[in-house]
Amino acid sequence: MKRSKLPPESYAYYLSLGADRSYGAVAKHFGVTKRTVTRHALKEQWQQQVLEHERKLRERSQEKAIESLEAMNERHLKLLRVIQAKALETLKSYPLTDAMDAVRALDLTIKHERVIRGEPSDRTAVDVEALIKNEYQRWLVRTDDTPRN
Repeated sequence: MKRSKLPPESYAYYLSLGADRSYGAVAKHFGVTKRTVTRHALKEQWQQQVLEHERKLRERSQEKAIESLEAMNERHLKLLRVIQAKALETLKSYPLTDAMDAVRALDLTIKHERVIRGEPSDRTAVDVEALIKNEYQRWLVRTDDTPRN
């Protein structure tokens, strides 16, 4: 015999079903009719609550991803600063001909620091510049079909 009353924890159960969520599953679990579940779901706006819950989960996930990325960037910047400091110490203590490893280390760390801080790397800047020039030339080329005034 089916009960006609749906317990208060029915929405929590519905939410916990995840991708397998259905009114029929809730009805079966609580021993009520699907119609009873549907009536409660409409009255209590279960669909809207689920959407809001999923939106909040996405926001939290995005915030954690941003925090994680910021922490990683900060760690990398600290490491780059250490390497830069060592490279500068080396440059001060050796003649330039003997300090090429230090020069390469500085060059490498500067490039990585620029990328982490959102600046274009040399290659990216050149690629963008070349792309713009190519597009500009492509649009300025006259064809025989172009009307002449």
